[in-house]
Amino acid sequence: MTEQHDQKNNQDQRNQQRDNLASIKDLSVSFMTDAGSIKAVENVSFTIPRKTVVGVVGESGSGKSVTARSIIKLLPETAATSGAVYLSNREGSNTLDVLSLSGEQLREMRGAEAAMVFQEPNSVLNPVYTIGWQIEEGLRAHGMKDKKELRAKAIDILKKVGIPDAETRVDYYPHQFSGGQKQRIVIAMALVLNPGLILADEPTTALDVTVQAEILDLLRLARDEFGASVLIITHNMGVIADIADEVVVMYRGHVVEQGPVEQIFYKPQHDYTRRLLAAVPHIGQQLVVKDREGKPIERKTDWHDQPLAVKATNLSIMYPGHLMQPDFKAVDGIDFEIHRSEVLGLVGESGSGKSTTGRAIAGLQKVSGGSLNVLGVEMNGVKEREFKSKRADIGFVFQDPGSSFDPLMTIAENVAEPLLVHHKFGSVAEARNYVGDLLEMVQLPRVYMNRYPHELSGGQRQRASLARGLALKPSLLIADEPTSALDVSVQAKVLELFKTLQAEIGFACLFITHDLAVVDMLADRIMVMHKGRIVEHGDADDVIQNPQNPYTRKLLASLPLPDPVEQREHRAHLHELLATEKI
Repeated sequence: MTEQHDQKNNQDQRNQQRDNLASIKDLSVSFMTDAGSIKAVENVSFTIPRKTVVGVVGESGSGKSVTARSIIKLLPETAATSGAVYLSNREGSNTLDVLSLSGEQLREMRGAEAAMVFQEPNSVLNPVYTIGWQIEEGLRAHGMKDKKELRAKAIDILKKVGIPDAETRVDYYPHQFSGGQKQRIVIAMALVLNPGLILADEPTTALDVTVQAEILDLLRLARDEFGASVLIITHNMGVIADIADEVVVMYRGHVVEQGPVEQIFYKPQHDYTRRLLAAVPHIGQQLVVKDREGKPIERKTDWHDQPLAVKATNLSIMYPGHLMQPDFKAVDGIDFEIHRSEVLGLVGESGSGKSTTGRAIAGLQKVSGGSLNVLGVEMNGVKEREFKSKRADIGFVFQDPGSSFDPLMTIAENVAEPLLVHHKFGSVAEARNYVGDLLEMVQLPRVYMNRYPHELSGGQRQRASLARGLALKPSLLIADEPTSALDVSVQAKVLELFKTLQAEIGFACLFITHDLAVVDMLADRIMVMHKGRIVEHGDADDVIQNPQNPYTRKLLASLPLPDPVEQREHRAHLHELLATEKI
């Protein structure tokens, strides 16, 4: 009787494995460090059905990437694993226990049965080889030798992922492609051996919303035309609503909830899932910040009545060409104004001229033509000695505080640096109390002063960056993509903090971003840039609710909505827009 029962269980398991391409059972992963063993993933179990997109969502540090890498055993030697990862081939005729495979067996499995698409294509693509050679490398590793056949396969897969003029561009190098095209090439490398499973780790995080929409369409193509299953890791709930069939929610190394996408969005069971969904910014959502007594915090003055902090007239900025290349016009004759205590949102894709405009206002980029008046100083032809006294009035919050902080200096030393440069204090010791006040203002405990940047989370570093930007009490703040790399819950807290401080201090602000939902929450007016020109500007509500320019409409249509049903209609609208309007 026991033997029959075991046979039935084994048969049930085989039947279930035929339906599922991969099964993760009680997976635990820990890493050995100098401080001892750290558990990254604990008792994680879920399945990846065939021809299905499974979204794994959660904040940084929740164990998403470690779980995905475990599926192809792509973990460092310091990792200790337990549990099981079963991976079937496309036909369901063979199932591998991945964690027990040898090095040679893993090499055969990777690429052929499962392939990985990494977050940052520049870390994957070798700059000294053509992209054709790099795509062919996977084919060569799995036994294909004929050069003509290799080249034909590379060109064919480049065409399928939407690289134009593939016959010529197969011989190009990575630096000759845009960020979105490089991500397509990395997806082509994953698809070329036709694996049953594609593991995509944050494949759209650093991309513009329009490029993000194209990459998500490409991953849908992998499911619908290549017949692959896709495991996509992201912290963007709009992306999950757009592409996922099933959702796994992770928190601190555990799976807290899993189910069909509509169940997760409309009937979430776990408090963490509900908090995650509540933190997602929506178009048209007003951000209201309140004090400890629950009263709304509002600006003391109406920005319409305030004098101008910045005025640009026919502003142009050129980058000189190198090696016989012509000059590049990054900003092409734009006009705009920023009032004191106003937040102007500057929106556009990478390469539109947003950051160049912000850097010119801060005196970090020379003006080539027209006029740019910043706090009463004309920047066209300005000498450093004329502008130096104004630098203390301008704060800058960078996109990546990790690279803008000196890693060898403590948080106190980093935040105090502008105070010392402008001779407000003689030493870090003298500035210590003031720095502590600044950290408390951005809701960081004073004890963080003695920590180094790498000891803080991304959200904590961004708060410290904001404290440094406000250290000199500037009348003008330039915030360049300050929340784009943050988890949605951390982003929500940083945005609340930003709005609170702006209302209390009243600084003028240029808020640069490619996320229209974020800028809609903060900005009084929105300015849309495209290829160095301003294509639309006006009050935030007017631009968002009634966009006049086709490019603005395309941006809004490309932004995924955190609602599966609405997003399906939204995506159809985007495809109609792209079919009728050539932008």
